[in-house]
Amino acid sequence: MPAMNDAPATPSRAWVWLQASRPKTLWAAVSPVLVGTSLAWRDGGFHLWAAIGAVVGAILLQIAANFSNDLFDFQRGVDTSERLGPLRVTQAGYVTPTQMRRALFTVIGLSVIVGVLLIWRGGWPILAIGVLGIVAAILYTGGPFPYGYRGLGELFVFIFFGVAAVVGTYYVQTLTVTMTAVLLSIPMGLLAVAILVVNNLRDIDTDRQTGKRTLAVILGRSGARMEYAVVVIAAAL
Repeated sequence: MPAMNDAPATPSRAWVWLQASRPKTLWAAVSPVLVGTSLAWRDGGFHLWAAIGAVVGAILLQIAANFSNDLFDFQRGVDTSERLGPLRVTQAGYVTPTQMRRALFTVIGLSVIVGVLLIWRGGWPILAIGVLGIVAAILYTGGPFPYGYRGLGELFVFIFFGVAAVVGTYYVQTLTVTMTAVLLSIPMGLLAVAILVVNNLRDIDTDRQTGKRTLAVILGRSGARMEYAVVVIAAAL
């Protein structure tokens, strides 16, 4: 049953924007930051303000990605009343596309402010991660060639929720990179991919009908289930 059936009769604006931010997804952004921070702590390089900035920045970028998906999936006709899963507030009519676009750029602006503080400590590598993270959040479903519609979602999720998040967090605190940080980023990226696979498998029918070619659509149900098993086992190994 679509999640919007659980909406209150007269939802408040706070409730609407909380749903739009999809708080359950934010742990996928926070977890790799915690791993990178834990390793920095173990190695004696923990930096409190850099760690806080990394957490806040990761959350803001995840919210930006959620807002972007909410907006662009609606505009492309992918989000319909037949869609299962979490409420999409633009499709449900709780906000207009213009309001969602303004909210998206507001969150991006806040992430830039946090990013400047992190760049002041970490320099150009953090700048590169931040810029590419913002671009990836928007282009997942936005822009002329949304990579989420072309079976490339898993690749980018692995990079940004695994390698970039863990290694970037470690680097901005310790100002160095170790092989351990790189190795720890791999299972985190794979687990993030597993979350995406579950979501894409859930949406496979409506995605196929609307021309959204996720990897699940390309592989089919049995192939997507196999993909899920492979990434979870690989993460455990």
